[in-house]
Amino acid sequence: MTEPFPSWQKAAPRLVDVAAGRTPADLVIRGGRWVNVHSGEIVENTDLAITAGRFAYCGPDASHTIGDDTEVVEAKGRYLVPGLCDAHMHVESGMVTVTEFVRAVVPHGTTSMFVDPHEIANVLGLDGVRLMHDEALTAPINVFVQVPSCVPSAPGLETAGAELGPEEVAEAMSWPGIIGLGEVMNFPGVAAGDDKMLGEIIASVSAGKTVGGHYASPDLGVDFHAYAAGGPADDHEGTRMEDAIARVRQGMRAMLRLGSAWYDVAAQIKAVTEKGLDPRFFVLCTDDCHSGTLVHDGHMNRVVRHAIAQGLKPVTAIQMATLNTAEHFGLERELGSIAPGRRADLLLVSDLPSLRIDAVYGRGRLLAEKGALVADIPLYGYPEEAKNTVHLGRKLTADDFAVPAPQNKQRVGVRVVGVIENQAPTKALQRELSVVDDLVEADMANDVAHLALVERHRGTGAVQNAFVSGFGYNRRCAIASTVAHDSHQMIIVGTDRADMAMAANRLGEVGGGVVVISEGEELALVELKIAGLLSEERAEAVAAKAARMGAAMQSCGCRLNNAFMQHSLLALVVIPELRISDKGLIDVTKFEKTELFV
Repeated sequence: MTEPFPSWQKAAPRLVDVAAGRTPADLVIRGGRWVNVHSGEIVENTDLAITAGRFAYCGPDASHTIGDDTEVVEAKGRYLVPGLCDAHMHVESGMVTVTEFVRAVVPHGTTSMFVDPHEIANVLGLDGVRLMHDEALTAPINVFVQVPSCVPSAPGLETAGAELGPEEVAEAMSWPGIIGLGEVMNFPGVAAGDDKMLGEIIASVSAGKTVGGHYASPDLGVDFHAYAAGGPADDHEGTRMEDAIARVRQGMRAMLRLGSAWYDVAAQIKAVTEKGLDPRFFVLCTDDCHSGTLVHDGHMNRVVRHAIAQGLKPVTAIQMATLNTAEHFGLERELGSIAPGRRADLLLVSDLPSLRIDAVYGRGRLLAEKGALVADIPLYGYPEEAKNTVHLGRKLTADDFAVPAPQNKQRVGVRVVGVIENQAPTKALQRELSVVDDLVEADMANDVAHLALVERHRGTGAVQNAFVSGFGYNRRCAIASTVAHDSHQMIIVGTDRADMAMAANRLGEVGGGVVVISEGEELALVELKIAGLLSEERAEAVAAKAARMGAAMQSCGCRLNNAFMQHSLLALVVIPELRISDKGLIDVTKFEKTELFV
């Protein structure tokens, strides 16, 4: 496979000739305010000359680079800002393909994405990673792929649809679009010196790639230090100021995320704004954004605006979303700044603090203007073997979601997964629930719903049952999803067992997605036929369906911000405290199975 974008080495003679005025530029942008992330200053009255998709000249007067066929754009004093980079993200969280994700975020100024496709890897294995990698190479912006490191994320505690190990990681490292190893979520394994995890990390470092981190524990003691010694170069799981400080002190990049439901920037950025730490090792990212956020609220521009609102200087916030990211992945000679030789990814911005973007250029080509995509980015099709991945094995009934009580009990104590709004961790709660006809009942009055995981990769028909609190459902309903990080079995939350069965069977019929059922009626459906994770439709159509899904969840009593994101993490057995998997209820503080009944 050929390189997706011509190298600097090939372009260098032309870049030199344009800068010297011997050859005319393809595009000149005149009279802007250069946001220089190298020097940390704003340089007035700057011209940019672009050729071969790269910056050739950045200075006070580019008139010598203008020829008869040169396109000239007047900046009229607007800010010249480097294209924004998302340092850590999962395309699958948008429920769309890479192509549709790109179409959604380009108008918001994102021109570089570093994606970890471990969601599709947990369903389709290395073949799924290759599909997404190959699609990424066709994008008009820079989409770099990390090889998923933890498939499954917690061996022995869950069963994914596939497995990856050191051999698969080493094989993928030779692919042209691979930038590093995806977030190493098995932090207990790394801290314990697990051969498989260290083997993957060593293979990545040997290939000269960057290793992504994921230390999802508040414990900054010996295990954290052992994890840092194991090679991860960054971490996005911090939620407190002390988390960011600890990571930077260990030479790791502190990745501060603002996704659809993760609000971790405000607390951690105080390490810079209040403690005065050097911002060079702080990087902004989204991690997970659903299609509604992308289409309506923004992407990395939203994160940068939020960071500025927390007290960062605008140039510093922009550095954290451009140059800092590029340096982290060893790409500072390619992107992350407006400077000679770099890819001509830039934004014309009329107001810096609010990051009001008037135009977006990728590799010297106008991609979006006034918030709308102007470039033609065609649909990208996936093969049939990437579809039809929901295998229930049988038709489920209400009885599959019944929880038999211990004998002769009128009330029982149970462990309950407690959702925390706007955060990935959960709480391990305990509640007393009533027993009716020897079955444990949900308690809508006290916000306790049924929680179930349905095996969907191998058609075993197995169902694990538990309880969850925090969604606030107050009517008969069920919400089922085949998006269930990270093993992507089927997760169902409901207050009525018949509705739960109906929801599960419906997703089996359509090949995956999200469905909301109430009192036997389908209120909303988002079909995700690719691996049960991605839609074949345009991002705008998916966002509209996702909006109906959110409204349906609200009509059932849920008032959580971006509740579906919380729903999708209920099986994430690498983030404390309590989760569900196909093995049962998992205590993620001890990394072991625990009992439902107290």
